Parts: sequence; structure tokens; C-alpha cells
Amino acid sequence: MYAFDVTVNQSIEDAIETLTAVLKNHHLGIVSDVNVQAIIKNKLDEDIPGYRMLGACNPKLAKRVIDADPRAGTLLPCNIVASENDGKTTFYFMDPKTVFSLTDNEEILAVAKEADEILAKVKAELS
Repeated sequence: MYAFDVTVNQSIEDAIETLTAVLKNHHLGIVSDVNVQAIIKNKLDEDIPGYRMLGACNPKLAKRVIDADPRAGTLLPCNIVASENDGKTTFYFMDPKTVFSLTDNEEILAVAKEADEILAKVKAELS
């Protein structure tokens, strides 16, 4: 599976604040935040529920990936989607092991395992 998820009983704004704090405890930060809901409204004049694409990054892990193979930077950062529905927010986490399996580089696969373990802890803390 390419993603795993957790649902929290919070609005998307509150849930992202909570997620950001939990990520910080694991040396991860949000490096990108794309508000898809706003883009759809602006470009298509259509309404969709809250939907944000977040990029989470641990600089030390990212550097190891880039040092191992600069092309693998195309697989960064770890993507997390926040999707709001009925006052709850579901986070869909990119599965680093699945995504990084596109390469056979042992160092990158080791980073993927570490990132997967960190994101599993983040998911558990949000549950």
C-alpha cells in the first residue's frame, strides 16, 4: 500500500496544528503546504471539503537520500494529505518504504525504513 491513514476529531486547521507539533517532536517540519481546496475554488469556482497537501521533512534524512542519489530528491519530501469531512480530518501519510522502493539503493532504503518508523510513531500519537 502506498499510504496509511489516521482520522482525528478536529477541524482541518486544528488538526494541522496538532500534526505540526507532533512532527516537531520527531524532528520533522512542514516544508510545504498546498491548499487544494482554495486552488479548486479559485481556478474552477467549485467547492470541495478542506484538502491540503503537506510536505514533511527531516533535513538529516533528506540529506542522506540526496547524498546517496541526487535523483532521489524527486521522491522528497514525505507527503501527508489532510482531508476534512464532517468536522473530522483524515491524514493520509505517504508510505516511505513503498515510494523509496522505486530505487534499489541500500542507503535510501535504510532511510525509508527510518522514516516509516517515525511516521508510524506520529500516526500512533495522533490516534
